[in-house]
Amino acid sequence: MTFNSLQYAVFLPVVLVLYWAVRHRAQNALLLVASYLFYGAWDWRFLGLLVFSSVVDFSIGRSLGRAERESRRHSLLVTSLVVNLGVLGFFKYFNFFVDSAVDLLGTVGLEPATPAIRVLLPVGISFYTFQSLSYTIDVYRRRIEPTSSLLDFCTFVAFFPQLVAGPIERASHLLPEIRNSRRRPDSFQLRSGCVLILIGLVKKVAIADALAPSVNTAFRSAEAGTGHWLTLLVGAYAFALQIYCDFSGYSDIARGSSRLLGIELMRNFEQPYLSRSITEFWRRWHISLSSWLRDYLYIPLGGNRRGARRTSINLFLTMLLGGLWHGAAWTFVAWGALHGLYLGLDRVTGRESADAGRPLRTSDVPAILVTFHLVCLAWILFRADSIEGAWRYLGGIITMTGGALSLGPMVLTVIGGLAALGIDLLQRRTGHHDALLRWPEWQRGLAYGAAVTAIVLFSGGSPVPFIYFQF
Repeated sequence: MTFNSLQYAVFLPVVLVLYWAVRHRAQNALLLVASYLFYGAWDWRFLGLLVFSSVVDFSIGRSLGRAERESRRHSLLVTSLVVNLGVLGFFKYFNFFVDSAVDLLGTVGLEPATPAIRVLLPVGISFYTFQSLSYTIDVYRRRIEPTSSLLDFCTFVAFFPQLVAGPIERASHLLPEIRNSRRRPDSFQLRSGCVLILIGLVKKVAIADALAPSVNTAFRSAEAGTGHWLTLLVGAYAFALQIYCDFSGYSDIARGSSRLLGIELMRNFEQPYLSRSITEFWRRWHISLSSWLRDYLYIPLGGNRRGARRTSINLFLTMLLGGLWHGAAWTFVAWGALHGLYLGLDRVTGRESADAGRPLRTSDVPAILVTFHLVCLAWILFRADSIEGAWRYLGGIITMTGGALSLGPMVLTVIGGLAALGIDLLQRRTGHHDALLRWPEWQRGLAYGAAVTAIVLFSGGSPVPFIYFQF
């Protein structure tokens, strides 16, 4: 089983006490052991995959550093791509392709037997595969020098705060943080790390987990054809809040935990639901993935260097593959394709660079609302179990179907939305994710008390796994 919040609350302080009691090399060894224990708590059998991926890319990186002939360097890069993507493809997409092939053969009258073997998806494999793979690509491009320390590299790949759900760090940023000696955090860094963890827990437990039952009920009722259209509409809004607070909450906890260890992780979210266009949304949502897709897929495809038509195709292909990265299902492919169409429309209408970097104004509210609803429309595809299920859900809203209507989920969604909006507006206005530290002491006390109370009140139910653990 994975670590729940209570277990992590015990695990992290124990690691911190031991961590700051030893020197730098021992710190890295401790981090690696703690990371492997953290990952192995889910299923120790898949720990070998993590070690295998690390050793392969470390060895290829060393070989790339010594190789002079371009053909040799190219062969090494291809080896890394084949190994990493081959492992990812087998464990993540074997069931998907087998089931799709069986369904396709069934449409032409054949009835093949579905293979008895079902491949279990290792938690976080998409994240650590992309992180490890980016290292060999950057070494191949001569943007970074290969590391000579297997300990440092394995720690970089397996660093437990961000191992299973990101952010997807680059070696150019995280490896130096691991390789170099670290200073003990000062008072402000300690407090800011704890504030990030607290905010992350509020998002995860008090908003995302609290909304999860309403979301599940809405999508089940749509599948059964019994959902009131308002229930379905509110369910779509609730899922938009759930996935955002669940994922950004994890990122906040990861960044806060890492800061307590003297290591700074990148920001992975920058108030994406306050975006004025889909292009801006993707500059603010899951930034580590969107920048990875840009640098290692979109730009190699040609980026925007080959004319408007080819640029739109490149955007579409990038988002299509980005959707497939999220999950082995046609719903994720359709979700990525829809966002690819959104981005192409932004480029055609000139919204791609509109308002870039400009502070928010009241006049931006209509554009923000339109963008938010376009994102919510796509989230229905993301959350649904099938394309047909997504159509039924959307059809229930459009046709205003009747059925049982409960006010509880509506009230909870409004409260959760206001809480998330308040956090985002504060962070957007100040530019700091730990903006609470800049409040007067009495205001901070009230905020901390309210946060802890909310976490306690909503933590009594069944634990809800982080959504992105499945990716």
